[in-house]
Amino acid sequence: MPQSSVSMAGQSSSVTLECDCLAHRFGNAADNGFRQSRYPTDMTDAEWAAVRPLLPVPGWMRGRGGQPEAYCHRAMLDAIRYLVDNGIKWRAMPVDFPPWDRVYAFFRRWRDHALVKEFHDRLRARIREREGRDAEPTAGVIDSQSVKADAVVGADSRGYDGGKQINGRKRHVVVDTLGLLLGVMVTSADTGDRTAAQVLLRHVADAHHRLALVWADGGYTGSLVEYCLAALALVLAIVKRSDDMRGFVVLPKRWIVERLFAWLMRTRRLARDYERRTTSAEAMIYWSMTLLMTRRLARPHPSRA
Repeated sequence: MPQSSVSMAGQSSSVTLECDCLAHRFGNAADNGFRQSRYPTDMTDAEWAAVRPLLPVPGWMRGRGGQPEAYCHRAMLDAIRYLVDNGIKWRAMPVDFPPWDRVYAFFRRWRDHALVKEFHDRLRARIREREGRDAEPTAGVIDSQSVKADAVVGADSRGYDGGKQINGRKRHVVVDTLGLLLGVMVTSADTGDRTAAQVLLRHVADAHHRLALVWADGGYTGSLVEYCLAALALVLAIVKRSDDMRGFVVLPKRWIVERLFAWLMRTRRLARDYERRTTSAEAMIYWSMTLLMTRRLARPHPSRA
């Protein structure tokens, strides 16, 4: 989906009359008033300056039908960021944000049309370039995390992980060497790591053609190694824990993906799985990572010697 080519107007500390989002400039957002920034999760001017050129262009601006959006895009993003970071219910959305059902409709539209993943991937590419890396990674790390599921999660998408003794869901992720997300798949907790990895690695390899090496733990040994090499032209390198190791030990490369899980658990919506659909659970993970990446992009970048 093409990026917006609309130039940015003046910057302000909140969503004001000078807001340059597409809903304000070409839609009907001006009819619904303006919102003042007041929460820690609200984007700063520096974040909005980094985010604004990377937002997908709405379908109604590309001749795909639908009415022009009636709520500010910056306010919508801030509302979803608030929900993900604070772990609230949709109906508990603070009144200074757009109505909760409109925010949920925005979330659902971005989920169903993969716009949140597109937005996330653009942010990741921008960070990699800022760090002096190529936009497309050549190496990654794969792992999984089992989390408890809320009562709203149906029996068709939840299970029991005997190893972790958790009844819920499992998050399978692939990250690059900076710890940024390349792909995620949410399954029931009783799904085997190798079974899920075969699907996830195929999707990640299709999206990132330069990816050639992925590190994994001992749970991914067996036929998966041969499958990756033969079907995906991907080397799956197993980083094993020595038999004489006792207690917690930081293992090479595997700590990178463990750090990602720590980042995710800092957003309360991900402390357990509250989503009825696995696609919503995956979207929440992408939204959580966008919080981290926009803040990182907004920080002054130290000059390289």
